[in-house]
Order: sequence, then C-alpha cells, then structure tokens
Amino acid sequence: MHPRTAGTLEMAAAMAIAGTVGWCVLLTGMPATAVVFWRCAFGALALASICLALPQQGGPRISLRQAGLAALGGVALAASWALLFAAYAHASIAIATVSYHVQPFMLAALGALFFGERMTASQAGWLGLAFAGLVLIVLGGTAASGTASRTYLAGFGLALAAAFFYAVAAALTKTMPEVPARVIALIQLGVGAVLLLPFASAPAGASAPAVWALLVVIGFIHTGLMSTLLYSAIQKLPTSAVGVLSFIYPIVAVLVDAWAFGHWLGPVQIGGAAAILVAVAGMNFGWRLAPCRR
Repeated sequence: MHPRTAGTLEMAAAMAIAGTVGWCVLLTGMPATAVVFWRCAFGALALASICLALPQQGGPRISLRQAGLAALGGVALAASWALLFAAYAHASIAIATVSYHVQPFMLAALGALFFGERMTASQAGWLGLAFAGLVLIVLGGTAASGTASRTYLAGFGLALAAAFFYAVAAALTKTMPEVPARVIALIQLGVGAVLLLPFASAPAGASAPAVWALLVVIGFIHTGLMSTLLYSAIQKLPTSAVGVLSFIYPIVAVLVDAWAFGHWLGPVQIGGAAAILVAVAGMNFGWRLAPCRR
C-alpha cells in the first residue's frame, strides 16, 4: 500500500475514533475527573506497550528539562480532558466538540506571546470569523434551552477552557520537536494519572462490568490506538491532508450526538459551527482573506 494511502486511512480512523469518545464518556455515568484518571492510566499502559513493541532506533533521548516540559504538558492535558468531559454533560457532545476546536487560534495567540510568532491580517480575520461562530452558538443554544441556559453556558465555557489548556499542552510540545511524540505522550499520560489519583473511583453496582469495559475502550482505543494511528499518519501525510482529515472528528461527534442522544443542532448553531470550522480550515491551510500587495 502506498504510504500516503495508508496515512489517509490511519488519519481517518483516528479521527473517527476520537469523534466517539464523548458517547463513551457519557455512558459511563462517572465524574469527568474519574474518567480522565482511567483514560490516563489505561492510555499510559497502552502506549508503554507500544513503545516497547516498537522501540526507537538508539532509544529515546530526552533531557531533564524536556521531561519537565512534557510533565507540565501532562498537567495541561489532564485539565483539558477533565474540562471537556464535564462540558459534554452541561451542553452537548456536538457543541462542546465544535467549541473545543477553536484551539488553533489559542495556540496562535500563545505563539505570538511566548515564541515571537506574528499573526497575519488573514489569521486575525479567521479569528474574527471563529469568534462570530461562537457568538452564534451561544445565541442559538440559549434560545433553544430556555430555563437551562445557565447550564448550557457553563458547558460552553468549560469547552473553551478545555481548548485553552490543550493549546498550552500543544505549545509545550512544540518546544521539543526532536523528542519522539510517543515518549512525550507517555510522560503526559503518566503525569495525568498521578495528578488525578485523588479523584479516582471504581465503578460499582450491577453496571460495573459494562462501565469497566467502557473505561478500557476509552484508555486503549480512544487514547492508545488513536494516538498511534495519528502519529503514524502525520509522518506519512502533508500538513494540508492532515488538516482536511482532522475535520472528520467534529463531524463524527455531531452525528453521534444526534444519533445517540437526539441532540440536533438548530439553524443558528449550525451556522456558528460552520463558521468555526471554515475559520479553522482557513487558519490551518493559510487561506488569504485579501490579495497580497506587490
């Protein structure tokens, strides 16, 4: 199989898996922090097994400083997942996932603040479009939810906070391009498991076997397998292809939310979601909103 074809299939599978994580999280019925603990614990076990099965040539090299940065990224990643999982129960999987996808703009802002990266006029325009999309989602959601508007807004805010912490984790990862991605992810998951250990709880009651099965799926499939497919695809595909295929994630999440829980987006919310996804596409692919000056 051609490497690009294999990468496309791997990326599509990874994003489709990612789009179903919210469904599994809500089915567990457990607190968000407890689910994230088991995701980190089982995910770390899965990645450790993969790292042992596929050792890096010469062994992974990582300095003490880089290990510290990866650990700090693990704190941010655990916070991001806990906030996102909590957002599912307050708003919906669809709204939380789409709102969560403003993270590229937060990453760009962090890059401008801490790495001296300049934001172009086109990037600022896409940021404005994404903000308009967020406003439409808020307006559409509060109008539809009526008395539950406070709960909806809480979920929306949790999703934005989750996006911020994910951007922090990504920014820290960008400072270590020479460290294998699997090693960084393994450190992050290990730190997340230790950090959330005080919030850990085990399933109980008649539904315990089914909940344990869901937690194993979240850890091994949605974390270990998904990360492995994602890293492998990124090595084989150009950035543009990775950007296009990444939109499978929110699309699958929206469809799963509608099918499993009957959460259909209203017209205003659809417009807001479309605006955000178009803005993210423009940001990722470098589309220009105005012609270049000669």
